[in-house]
Amino acid sequence: MSIKLRLVIMYFLQYFVWGSWLLTIGAYWFQNKHWPGTQFGAIFSTMGIASLFMPSIAGVIADKWINAEKLLGLMHIGGAIMLFVVPAIDSPGLMFWVMLLNMMFYMPTISLSIAVAYNALKSSGEDIVTVFPPIRVWGTVGFIAALWTVSLLHLETTAGQFHVAGAAALLLGLYAFTLPKCPPRFERKEQQSLLDTLGLTSFALLRNTQMAIFFMFAMLLGAALQLTNAYGDTFLHDFAAMEPYKNLIAVRYPAIIMSISQISETLFILAIPFFLKRFGIKTVMLISMLAWTLRFGLFAYGDPGAGLWMIVLSCIVYGMAFDFFNISGSLFVEGQADPSIRASAQGLFMLMTNGIGAVLGSSVSGWMIDAFFTQADGSKNWHGIWITFSLYSLIVAVLFVFLFKHKHDPKAAAAVRAAH
Repeated sequence: MSIKLRLVIMYFLQYFVWGSWLLTIGAYWFQNKHWPGTQFGAIFSTMGIASLFMPSIAGVIADKWINAEKLLGLMHIGGAIMLFVVPAIDSPGLMFWVMLLNMMFYMPTISLSIAVAYNALKSSGEDIVTVFPPIRVWGTVGFIAALWTVSLLHLETTAGQFHVAGAAALLLGLYAFTLPKCPPRFERKEQQSLLDTLGLTSFALLRNTQMAIFFMFAMLLGAALQLTNAYGDTFLHDFAAMEPYKNLIAVRYPAIIMSISQISETLFILAIPFFLKRFGIKTVMLISMLAWTLRFGLFAYGDPGAGLWMIVLSCIVYGMAFDFFNISGSLFVEGQADPSIRASAQGLFMLMTNGIGAVLGSSVSGWMIDAFFTQADGSKNWHGIWITFSLYSLIVAVLFVFLFKHKHDPKAAAAVRAAH
């Protein structure tokens, strides 16, 4: 089996594990367990909490003591155990700790899988800039396949989704031990400080006012991403309680409808070089923010019947909202950071989005929904929820226009074109 195919299988399973439950855990929480929204927000914050420290710790372990592919396998096996435990939990408090442990195992595997793939491709003499993206896209395919599997098997509101995720994690955990060896780097600098090792030197970027403003908005958009991940699927499930909608396809298979978002994501990523070349980073980021506004606004007025086109369009818009923010932002950070701290600067970007932003977005939204948009009978005012999220994104966009001062640099655009 070729190196490329082996890595394709790795990436397919890597995101199949996540896709099996990430967008459907809300349906399980609200439709099956009927637990409160405030505590659900805490569940979704586990991803952000784990992202604050686990990738750095795993990186140090892989650099010094254990082969990255072996650590990848151990992490996934540990995550599988946690996922298999979830169906037995009857307390939202205990659920938080189990999901936190699961995320502590899973989040480091994102960077570990990159390390394994880069090392394998370089060892084979491949150009990673050319070869890696077509391999990585299979991760998104795996995410979509997981959503369809869970939806077609009607597992979205049941504990079965965690059995599917656990089985995939266990399979990947065992498979990882067969991947090309990625040994510790023995030629590390002897005088490297602890701050360098943990990537904390990148905080020096915050001394630059514009970079500090950029990272602040990265955090705010990271919060927006959590809103759509946490509530999109359960929003469609709630229509099952309404007679006109309960038998419609979008209500019976909401995860399939939501998977349009991931399909759109694979397409919009191809448009990024063109938009960066023509408009520059500020405009591209602003487009992302307005796309988030449209994403939530379409949800507010859409429904699985005559308004299904709005929900589908919202999912298509998601690709622009996500890619134009995450990937363009990452390219901007790389272009602005000194070469000596580029890697840690990307870590800071991940910290602000998947870490602090994720924690704030999931926690505050859970409290807000319980306090202002949950009726006495437990039903939710989804129109009000999505309108609020849409206004939040619009306010962020307006503030970004006035606060972030960055002119389009053709040389930076040329560098982006060369990288693609």
